[in-house]
Amino acid sequence: MKKLLCLASILVTSVVLAACSNNNSSATDRDHNANDNLNREPEQSKEDHISNARIKLTFDSKEVFVRMYGNPASKDFLAQLPLKATFEDYIGKEKISILQKKLSADDVQAGDLSKKGDFAYYIPWGNVAIFYKSFEDATNDLIILGQIESGKENFENVDGDFTGRIEKVTK
Repeated sequence: MKKLLCLASILVTSVVLAACSNNNSSATDRDHNANDNLNREPEQSKEDHISNARIKLTFDSKEVFVRMYGNPASKDFLAQLPLKATFEDYIGKEKISILQKKLSADDVQAGDLSKKGDFAYYIPWGNVAIFYKSFEDATNDLIILGQIESGKENFENVDGDFTGRIEKVTK
């Protein structure tokens, strides 16, 4: 019986020592790896990936060009073009237009602060928005579709509703 008890304790001790010895990294190595992760720049998300696709919004003899991001909602929007859209001012910071067909929000990270020049999609209402001023309130329902390359100033002085044409630019 003593032999069995002794054998069992040797077996348990061996297992514990083997488990402890498999951890080859020292505290210094772990600290170094943690610092590497802290110093590493965050990876660019799929939503922020800039694509080659561009759109043009034409209204009142003015043009606005937007570089689209490569997320699924942006691609879904591009598939609906060309289209005619009526925009209205919303809270003195953005122009919005309700889309006839909602965009796919699957596999897209929503929720961001918008900034001046963002072209975005607000999921609950099914509208696109062009921000001509920054918006400080965060929402989990906003998908940034793209960024205005030129023509931001064309929205700041537009009073009331306006209708425009949105089309994909092939160049």
